Amino acid sequence: MEAFHGRLTRDGIRIHQKDDYAGMHRAGDLAARILDDIADHVVPGATTAELDERITAMVEAAGATSATIGYRGYQHASCISVNHVVCHGIPSTKVLKDGDILNIDVTVIVDGWFGDTSRMFVAGHLGRKAERLIEVTHDALMIGIEAVRPGNTFGDIGHAIQTYVEAQRMSVVRDFCGHGLGQVFHAPPNVLHYGRPGTGPVLEEGMFFTIEPMVNLGRPETKVLSDDWTAVTRDKSLSAQFEHSVGVTSDGAEIFTLSPAGRFHPTWR
Repeated sequence: MEAFHGRLTRDGIRIHQKDDYAGMHRAGDLAARILDDIADHVVPGATTAELDERITAMVEAAGATSATIGYRGYQHASCISVNHVVCHGIPSTKVLKDGDILNIDVTVIVDGWFGDTSRMFVAGHLGRKAERLIEVTHDALMIGIEAVRPGNTFGDIGHAIQTYVEAQRMSVVRDFCGHGLGQVFHAPPNVLHYGRPGTGPVLEEGMFFTIEPMVNLGRPETKVLSDDWTAVTRDKSLSAQFEHSVGVTSDGAEIFTLSPAGRFHPTWR
């Protein structure tokens, strides 16, 4: 990892320099292109292990590094979370069925910069309840990004997401959050997807972090399975998640992980 040349806030949040945005765009673009390319392979009958093998091959073909292989003992280039799995689903021989929804989360390292993004996919026919959950989760992410500007707080981001989701009679997961990143995978701050306006650290130009709301059709509580990774909804309700990596600019947010093929929004199909 290259030396960090920016500064730290009193909350330990890194303030990056203008040249650093280009590095984040390169990493974010690759992660987004990988998810664009995997989309056509998300079909009934495929296994999540097969999808992960394709993702691993794409990372290697690009000359990049997977940030997750070897991270705390994890051995895959993606997390694939199906139906009531909230996050950190481990690729396996599980066969996708018609109507399954899944989040695929990929983080790559390009020239020392981390690109982290996830989005929702469907195998086959998309049911109406699942479609609405996916739409609300996507829109919650974008509403959170709209709250990113210097002078606002991280509490403003969480409040915007929580208020929107709960108005749709769904719930925001509290047990997992977004995070700072850049030339490291995880760094301060924790980016909560719920909260009170005006609370938390104040946003400054040069901050890089993920926003990645997890939304449940049922209650927000989760539990982690015995593999110490897979998090599921306690009530077995469906869950969805979307994630972008963003940087704070002088007047808003710059998204590093936009889909080059326009396949990030749930209606791309």
